Amino acid sequence: MPEQPVGRAVVLGGSLAGLLAANVLAEVYPEVLVVDRDELAGVAAYRKGVPHGRHAHGLVARGQQILEKQFPGLTADMEAAGVRPGDFSGAIRWYFNGMPLRQAVTGLLSVPCTRPVIEHQVRNRVEKVSNIRFLEGYDIVGLEATPDKSRIIGALVQRRDGGSGPEALRADLVIDATGRGSRTPAWLEEFGYSRPEEDRVKVDLAYTTRHYRVPADPFGSDIAIIAAATPTHPRGAFYYRLPGEGGRVELSLTGVLGDHPPTDPEGFLEYVRSLPVPEIYESIRDAEPINDPVMFRFPASVRRRFERLTRFPEGFLVIGDAVCSFNPVYAQGMAIAAVESRVLADKLRKTPVPDAHEFFQEISRQIDSPWEFAAIADLGYAGVEGRRTVKTRIINAYVARLQRAAVHDASLTNAFMRVAGLIDEPTALLSPGRILRVLRQAGRRPSQVSAPVPLRAGRD
Repeated sequence: MPEQPVGRAVVLGGSLAGLLAANVLAEVYPEVLVVDRDELAGVAAYRKGVPHGRHAHGLVARGQQILEKQFPGLTADMEAAGVRPGDFSGAIRWYFNGMPLRQAVTGLLSVPCTRPVIEHQVRNRVEKVSNIRFLEGYDIVGLEATPDKSRIIGALVQRRDGGSGPEALRADLVIDATGRGSRTPAWLEEFGYSRPEEDRVKVDLAYTTRHYRVPADPFGSDIAIIAAATPTHPRGAFYYRLPGEGGRVELSLTGVLGDHPPTDPEGFLEYVRSLPVPEIYESIRDAEPINDPVMFRFPASVRRRFERLTRFPEGFLVIGDAVCSFNPVYAQGMAIAAVESRVLADKLRKTPVPDAHEFFQEISRQIDSPWEFAAIADLGYAGVEGRRTVKTRIINAYVARLQRAAVHDASLTNAFMRVAGLIDEPTALLSPGRILRVLRQAGRRPSQVSAPVPLRAGRD
């Protein structure tokens, strides 16, 4: 601890990870400052600082559970805003390889929702915490350290309007929640520390999203239709209704390894038609477009190995996508940010300035299984670079058989969704009973399997 504590924590970045960090810091610090380049307070629309915010988002089961515990009544508030949470399997039509998984009631809630709605609802709660203050419209210039660089004592920020020079925000603890574009590796190098090693899985993914008003409700009692991308059917889609009335829907298409969904209206529609799930195409082919398609590119999943560093300055932590940026198709990012905020809360109960090495070790243990789950799945695509061990090949072959078997067996759907929802460890899929069920069912063919429609130059 510094000789004269200032009683302040500073969070760099006001996205979901930053909001969750600020909320737990407020239990310990008399003052918490959240710094962001965007306007935050009262904002319910898309933000420039969140370029992926225009595309499909989902809060999987574990994330929903943590957020509901941290903000009691949050799910009800989201429902009041028009969001329709539902069972992670029983209320979602999941398709793998063009085949519908047999729906199962998991008892786990999923929240398919736009990113601005989720952030707005959480921010509304955080704004009401009396000792949290937002500094909006500020660029983050750098960090301040002690002369020997052993401790971070604040952050340097500057108004984006250019009307003033850099300002120093003294703090006992600074947390970087600035996302995958974090400058922490460069800052560490400037102060004489090593950059963290990075694990990368290059997927060259793109999301392209368009909104429509549909003439007929395609969902019924379900909340979403999801065509999951797989190595045999690499084009995917997330399709769900938007909050409010008027038959408004959001359709996000995904494609990997350069096979990106087009942004021209005709090409977008043709890409939809090529999916192995015709009901999505039938729903939007004659719908009224609300806007033009918009693309977001995601080149690679990146995990920064802070837990392997032997030296790290005191009074400084990193959280969220700045540590690990997951392939977004697996919807792990927000849930892991929530998990990390609980780790932070546990550490703060022991000391107001947690040991960085202990913090990074603990969140690394929390990241391990989701990272491996996603990385192994991505390595199932032949064009994704990376070492494929025997374990990788066996798991991918087994999961493909499990998905085929889950077309007939709801208990396997339930088991798979509990892993995808970050409730159970992936090893839960390998129990003897489940392996036996997979072997019994995987050879069966569904009564109707939709074949993908080949791309053509024009519409029907």
